[in-house]
Amino acid sequence: MTTKGQPGRVIRIDDETWADFGQLCEEKGIARAADIRMYVVREVNAWRKANGLEPRRLVVRRPRKPASD
Repeated sequence: MTTKGQPGRVIRIDDETWADFGQLCEEKGIARAADIRMYVVREVNAWRKANGLEPRRLVVRRPRKPASD
């Protein structure tokens, strides 16, 4: 169990791809884990829709950008 109350999952991704993904997510202003969760929910919702099931919602909070002076 993680500190956020959800079970942790293990995935295997090569170091170069993981580093590039980290840079991409930093530029997007979102954590890698949040980006992965959003992708998985999009895929599952597409599958659910194709099978006549109700899609589920995922709320992801993005960190606030500091106010510019």
